[in-house]
Amino acid sequence: MKLESLEFENNGFIPEKFTCDGEDINPGLIIEDIPEGTKRLALIMEDPDAPMGTWVHWVVFNIHVTDVIEENTVPGTQGINDFRKLEYGGPCPPSGTHRYFFKLYALDEKLHNIEEGCKKKELEEAMEGHILATAELVGLYERAKNKE
Repeated sequence: MKLESLEFENNGFIPEKFTCDGEDINPGLIIEDIPEGTKRLALIMEDPDAPMGTWVHWVVFNIHVTDVIEENTVPGTQGINDFRKLEYGGPCPPSGTHRYFFKLYALDEKLHNIEEGCKKKELEEAMEGHILATAELVGLYERAKNKE
């Protein structure tokens, strides 16, 4: 399985539009080679470079099988991010360049044992034993005010 974006290349810089300095909306994502038997997709976006440890920006699950997640959409049921919100929270690093990992999971079933507002850890536990494939896309971001 492969995960890409029309907005930025893997290990490339995420445009400001998709960050706290812009419109703070999710970028469009393209999914290729979804395995046969996939019933749902799940997506976690996180920043492992955050000062307090990994910061969760987006948790979405029970996404219907699709080859594209449009920008500024809610493709499935959302969990809570570390901003304590049920939505996409764009990159907003306090200093330096941070990496943002978009992790996509192909699942063999719809997750019934989890609800909207769950935390990343709860989603990971619910997915155990149901992951058919994974894909990852990494974007970078450094705030203009941090470059000065």
